[in-house]
Amino acid sequence: MFCFTAIRACRPCSLWPSVVTAAIRRQSLNTRSSLASSAAQSQSGIKKRVQRRKPALVEDTGQRHGYWCVSAFSTAEEFRLEQLSAALSKTNMYEPTCLYSGSDDGEETAPADVIHAVSKFHVTNEPRHLYFFREGSVVGWNVSDLEVSSLINFVAEHEIGSYDDHIVMGERESMYYAYTNDKKSSIQKGNVYLIGNDVTASDLDRYTFSNAMAHSVKLGTWEALLEEYIDSVEVVTQDLQNGRPIRITRKEVMKKTGELFGLRHRINLSSDLLDLPDFYWEREHLETFYRSTCNYFSISTRLKTMNIKINHCLELVELLSHHLSDKHHIRLEWMIIVLIMVEVGFEIIHYAQLFIK
Repeated sequence: MFCFTAIRACRPCSLWPSVVTAAIRRQSLNTRSSLASSAAQSQSGIKKRVQRRKPALVEDTGQRHGYWCVSAFSTAEEFRLEQLSAALSKTNMYEPTCLYSGSDDGEETAPADVIHAVSKFHVTNEPRHLYFFREGSVVGWNVSDLEVSSLINFVAEHEIGSYDDHIVMGERESMYYAYTNDKKSSIQKGNVYLIGNDVTASDLDRYTFSNAMAHSVKLGTWEALLEEYIDSVEVVTQDLQNGRPIRITRKEVMKKTGELFGLRHRINLSSDLLDLPDFYWEREHLETFYRSTCNYFSISTRLKTMNIKINHCLELVELLSHHLSDKHHIRLEWMIIVLIMVEVGFEIIHYAQLFIK
């Protein structure tokens, strides 16, 4: 009250409307500013996927004698293994060999979908092993980051359905490994321990761990692709939530549906994530190590979670498809109504002309 009295006493009455107008204008600007701030906060507050925690490399372990690094990454949906094997031989740096899915009795039935390559030149006393899996994954033992970059460029010519570089490097996994005198290989405190006193058993365990690690990397790549898909349809869910018109066409909905079914097919039908690979059917000790490694990477839990997300996305695209189909049907119904009204109008004009005559 004191402020109003002071204003009226100090200023002419003709200035009072301008004061009110200025106050209203300031209030309007403050309101707009607060709304803009709220909108910015809501945009920045959108929760994104927290990247899955990968097995961390312990810094002091890497400096310890007798530990080396094993890395895995996936660059494509599939490799042309036959061409890749020939290209590896031409480099004269690796000696590629094929693994077979036979049993321990020596019977070799069919070649497994993997190439095992050993380096011909040793940088250290520990040899470098590479495993190229047909599903587009590579696992390297005692391989440096520089050699990983070279391998990514090398396999690019033999890929089917290449991934973006940020997905390849973002889903890469690395761990440390060493040799142990125990009777069986194991994973302890984030490190892999292979049998050191049996070369054959060590090679088989190395392949078994590589197989499970390749599955984990491939699943991580599919998880990243699904998250990109979810981000692409997020604007549609916001339109539905706010009651705005849907900014997507029927053609785009069909494309999104096809992407989901394609991803579900690759995960559940084209891969070995749900079933035990044939290689372990008659190798019980390797089967145990394979299952324990898959449990370490939480493959079953991640696979279940991913299928749940895919089902939710399918429900969304089905809702959009039904909504757009209803809009199309309503549009057709209105066209029919308009045509009927036009026909009725012509008939009225016709009878009016007859009545006038």
